[in-house]
Amino acid sequence: MKIAAIQMRSGLDPEANLAALEPMLAEAAAAGARYALTPEVTMIFPENRDQLRSVAAPFEGHPQLRRIGELARQHNMFVHIGSLAVPLEDGRFANRSVLFSPTGEIAATYDKIHLFDADIAGLNAYRESATYRAGEEAVTAEVGDLRLGFSICYDMRFPRLYNALANAGAELMAVPAAFTVPTGQAHWHVLLRARAIETGSYVVAAAQGGQHANGRATYGHSLIVDPWGRIVAEFAHDEPGVLMAEIDPKQVTEARQRIPALRNARDFVVPRLQD
Repeated sequence: MKIAAIQMRSGLDPEANLAALEPMLAEAAAAGARYALTPEVTMIFPENRDQLRSVAAPFEGHPQLRRIGELARQHNMFVHIGSLAVPLEDGRFANRSVLFSPTGEIAATYDKIHLFDADIAGLNAYRESATYRAGEEAVTAEVGDLRLGFSICYDMRFPRLYNALANAGAELMAVPAAFTVPTGQAHWHVLLRARAIETGSYVVAAAQGGQHANGRATYGHSLIVDPWGRIVAEFAHDEPGVLMAEIDPKQVTEARQRIPALRNARDFVVPRLQD
């Protein structure tokens, strides 16, 4: 099965981002991809919360998603929009991943579980939870002969999620992302390879890359990792493009037989320290 990771440089205009995506989906389909993943914040990469509120469309009848469904059907391909912001009733947003089947129907959705809330020395506090509401359910879905596990960007730092997805049958882990350059240089490759190794799964990571209209710079370097932790395809840059690889479910079975970590895992307790 051929899969594609689509690297983008999304801006502030959803229609312009869709226009940039369309020919890359066509390229992936022409090369034989049965599944294509786009990055986090595919449809709009906002400058601030107010700017996001001014353009984020409701999920029902979403104009760009409607067009993506048409493209999935046209190309007879699973199209996985890594994420987009969906307005919620409490004034916040869901960071939502949407998978379309080759019939153009929505096959599954996933709301990002782990939100980045941090106080960093020398910098302002960062509160992703002030803008987004965390999801509560891990999600898997069938993609051809494979079961796909969903995640988004910061989720990759939480191995328990991927362990749960693998135990639910996931053989391919999707990681759409918009990593900063410093964290990408330090952690991108090692985290993604670790998630593949510890679960014996393929990992496909589609990234935002380059200098964006919102002033942010993202790392790029989309990649596809096999269940043994080998990088089988990678962009060594931050330019938009279509990254392709052929994957084989038998390699998942083989890796999990050679290192049966999922089967060997045990529950345990951590004693409390005495005061």
